[in-house]
Amino acid sequence: MADDDEAPMPMAPKAEAKPKSKISASRKLSLKILLLTRAMEELEAETVARDEEKVRYLGEKLPPLQVSGIPLEDLQKLCKQLHAKIDVVDEERYDYEAKVVKNNKDIHELKLKVLDLGGKFKKPALRKVRVSADEMMRALLGSKHKGSMDLRANLKSVKKEDIKQNEKEMNLEVGDWRKNVEAMSGMEGRKKMFDAAGGQ
Repeated sequence: MADDDEAPMPMAPKAEAKPKSKISASRKLSLKILLLTRAMEELEAETVARDEEKVRYLGEKLPPLQVSGIPLEDLQKLCKQLHAKIDVVDEERYDYEAKVVKNNKDIHELKLKVLDLGGKFKKPALRKVRVSADEMMRALLGSKHKGSMDLRANLKSVKKEDIKQNEKEMNLEVGDWRKNVEAMSGMEGRKKMFDAAGGQ
């Protein structure tokens, strides 16, 4: 009876198609233009603020020098102090550069590990290098390689007259192929072949 009291579950509504945009194309274009102009204004304000911060920071770290009317000894002391400060700043800059290089190397290694773990390996871009066969053999074998890989130089030269003479001899040997087939057919032909093989 409890089953009769429960109401059947409502069916889930079918997935509806995306409703069409209520904003017209001209309105979209005007909104994009407004967003771009606002972004440009913010970028300009950010650059101005950064420049002001830079001037303020340099004003704190580098107070203006008063060099007029100072005796020579005081100027020399001031120069020595400035050189000492420059050395300190150079050491800090060098330390920061070394840290940046180390961090970049670590980031690169970690990226490679991530690629290896993901099963995707990025092939490095290879440059095309033109190397002759002799240079390759020298690189592979070192001083052991003495011969030249110029294959055309090692070929035997053949004159056209020799080629024509060889063709004539072959034509004479072959002759009419029908006569050769008829002569070799039957028992007599086999006997001739046997005799020729035994005679050699």
